[in-house]
Amino acid sequence: MTRGLDWFDAFRDVAPDWSVVLLGLVTQLGDVWFLGLLVGLVYWTDRADRDEAAAILGITLAGLSLITALKAVFALPRPERVLVEVGTLPELARPLYEATTTATGYGFPSGHALMSTVVYLTLAEYWSVSTRRRRYLVAGAVVTAVCLSRIGLGVHYLVDVVAGAGAGLAFLLLTRPLLDRYPAHRGTLGFAIAVGISTVALVVSDVTPDAVLLFGASLGAFAGWQFAVLVRARETGRGPIRTSRPLTARAIGVVLSVVVLVAVTTSFGPVSLAARSIALGAVAAAFVSIPIVSRSERVRNRGRRSPSGSQ
Repeated sequence: MTRGLDWFDAFRDVAPDWSVVLLGLVTQLGDVWFLGLLVGLVYWTDRADRDEAAAILGITLAGLSLITALKAVFALPRPERVLVEVGTLPELARPLYEATTTATGYGFPSGHALMSTVVYLTLAEYWSVSTRRRRYLVAGAVVTAVCLSRIGLGVHYLVDVVAGAGAGLAFLLLTRPLLDRYPAHRGTLGFAIAVGISTVALVVSDVTPDAVLLFGASLGAFAGWQFAVLVRARETGRGPIRTSRPLTARAIGVVLSVVVLVAVTTSFGPVSLAARSIALGAVAAAFVSIPIVSRSERVRNRGRRSPSGSQ
């Protein structure tokens, strides 16, 4: 299978050396570290609608597992080309260039293209900033810029980024109706989708370390969200847990998530990988639950200090 369309040689003939710095900066907008930071900040700061922020976080985790699964299925290499020789660049620019053009692993589809599509379009749909039309225009521009940067840096063919963006769009078209159908449970559905796709990635990738770690993060986030919803329910006067079927189901979900995480990760691979996956699950659970639990604690403390208020 050939994925090259002779675009790279033509671009390299006209692109100045300094363009790699610009492309390297743009491509960071689709890197995992930046997308994770962006979605994490949205989740921790969006107190008005934490459920939608949780859905965005869950869909982001699901997207990471999806690209892990797709790369394992197709197993196609990256281009063996470079835009410029690293020795021709100023020393200050070399670390950025090396970090963005020495990508490892399979090349099809593009993870940057898929994840940018998933994250930015999900933010455009659910994040209540500016107008919906402007959010989508900005999201489309960022996704396009990231895709072009991957091609320009020579780490992907044009077909790779088109397939990545297409796969991300198809994923959103399949999951968005489900999230919109049950708006009160978007957070739970988002994390449940992440768990489901991480399980698929675990199987089709033949239990690679990335798949195992994503499985742990997804289960941990799911458990943390169920625990956070339980705390929030108690704050609003619902319960006790044993008398409410929905709350009982969430409590069971927390326990089962922990049991499954430990059982599955210790059954495959080395103990060190299982320990890392379990630790990552614990971190994800804490990350998801702390903003809600800490707020509940503050509410209860204010209630105790108020002479006329009690929760």
